[in-house]
Amino acid sequence: MFVDNIKLKVKSGKGGQGCVSFRREKFVVKGGPDGGDGGKGGDVIIECDNNTHTLSHYKGRKLLKAKNGRPGEGRKKHGANGEDLVLKVPPGTLIKDAETGEVLLDMKEHGERKILLEGGRGGLGNWHFRGPRNQTPRYAQPGEEGKELEIVLELKLIADVGLVGFPNAGKSTLISILSNAKPEIANYEFTTLTPKLGVVRVDEYRSFVMADIPGIIEGAHEGKGLGIEFLKHIERTSTILYMIDMASFRDPVYQFKTLQKELKEYSEKLASRDYAIALTKCDSVDTEKIEEFFDKLGIEKSEPKYKANPEYPCHFDDKTFVLPISSVANINIEALKFALYDLIEKSKRKENEETGF
Repeated sequence: MFVDNIKLKVKSGKGGQGCVSFRREKFVVKGGPDGGDGGKGGDVIIECDNNTHTLSHYKGRKLLKAKNGRPGEGRKKHGANGEDLVLKVPPGTLIKDAETGEVLLDMKEHGERKILLEGGRGGLGNWHFRGPRNQTPRYAQPGEEGKELEIVLELKLIADVGLVGFPNAGKSTLISILSNAKPEIANYEFTTLTPKLGVVRVDEYRSFVMADIPGIIEGAHEGKGLGIEFLKHIERTSTILYMIDMASFRDPVYQFKTLQKELKEYSEKLASRDYAIALTKCDSVDTEKIEEFFDKLGIEKSEPKYKANPEYPCHFDDKTFVLPISSVANINIEALKFALYDLIEKSKRKENEETGF
């Protein structure tokens, strides 16, 4: 089961109580206080782990607690520290305060560990309070209480390219051809019910990650269909690939403009990302229909690049490209792969220049 949003309470451990004890040994007169300190309560730690892909292992859990510290003992024995509570989450998980919505942590890299809540300090034993005026202190500190917080875990997949299109536009077929992802594929709409990630290998040394989300329909930003629920999974992508189904009963220009509108209504930032257009199922239509799409949008045809099939009109420039493809007939799939990689690299360089890195 794919679960990408979980609400639960977490609590760090309470510190152990300090010990009130006095040294009692034969031949040792008035040995004095020797109560040890209590152990520290366990922390709540968030760990990013590539081996987890959803948040389903937290489903149904209401309260997760770290262990309390153990109390101190005589002979200045320190109580054991409480065991930490480690929450393992997939890369791309946001940890938010459930009450305020504030983002507390953003986990991106595998192996990254961050403390969300610190455990309570252990209380001091009575030997700390000895002095000339009080040589037999009969009190010790209680342990500090742990901290409790209600949080929301929200998963946003990390990918370089996000596939956006109407249902049955060929997104799942493309990602299955280009990568090792194995999504369900069928000849009806809304076959894809959950987001899928696939690693696309360009050559031996270069690759990128592609994300497929359920199809978007008109009104998705208002909650229609499945797309709005999963649009957050392409928020982190640097490049959007619009998948326009040329064999659909929907007009290709209508598809493109509707998809752009839905992304803009959902997030201005997402809609402003670099994008390219793939005209899918090009082997099922005449080239005149593809040329009509170019003409209606005022897109100039250019010379093929990346060894694209010259039988089909295409457009390449420094910012974007429009390329007819067919995953089943393997038309322009290699060209799409190289064109996407170059577009991703340009987007990353642009982002680095803007941020100063």
